Amino acid sequence: MRYLIGLLFLCFSGLVAQTGPDSSSIDTRYLEDQFYIGVTYNFLLGQPDDVSQRNLSYGLQAGFIKDMPLNSNRTTAIGLGVGYGVYSYYSNLKAEENNNGILYSILENDSDFKRNKIETHVLEVPFEIRWRNSTPSEYKFWRLYAGMKFGYVFAGRSKLVPTDASKISFYNNDIRSFQYGLTLNFGYNTFNVHAYYSLSNLYNGNVFLDNESLNTQPLRVGLIFYIL
Repeated sequence: MRYLIGLLFLCFSGLVAQTGPDSSSIDTRYLEDQFYIGVTYNFLLGQPDDVSQRNLSYGLQAGFIKDMPLNSNRTTAIGLGVGYGVYSYYSNLKAEENNNGILYSILENDSDFKRNKIETHVLEVPFEIRWRNSTPSEYKFWRLYAGMKFGYVFAGRSKLVPTDASKISFYNNDIRSFQYGLTLNFGYNTFNVHAYYSLSNLYNGNVFLDNESLNTQPLRVGLIFYIL
């Protein structure tokens, strides 16, 4: 909840800052959408048949993108930036540490646990090809930004909260450190749809569930807000 409150505060602060330009100080060399913040719902694709998602698998992201216009009216540009994202994936796939590594199994009964998730903290580098119909004096415009996002997972945790025992939490080294995927941001004015489709697996290649490789790819869909 505190993450969502902070998200709304930043978004509305950005909206207040963009109420309109002073006609006496219009900048014809303006840059667009250099700060972003977003919230997503996270899906896991390609999971084994018995694995299903639970609860609200959410994601939060924020960062800075350097806007580099390519034409004189600044409607097309390249964006290159850096950001931070935290993504949670709730499911019935249990991860448990033992002396031989990490063992994966299915939590058969929903009443046996309150929450079970994988959480990743990611340093991200977005790269975008940008199109918009903005002008130096207009903040309300259509935008279409497509590209790729590269990420380094610097902290990945597995966490289980049983109904009748203390929680189990540990750093999961089976999570792939380097991840990348396709991005698409589309919308008008304040509210813009954000989508990320991972081209890499969430796990390393040597992770198995009952001798079946876990080839799981995240798909994240949500809203993204641009502040400046």
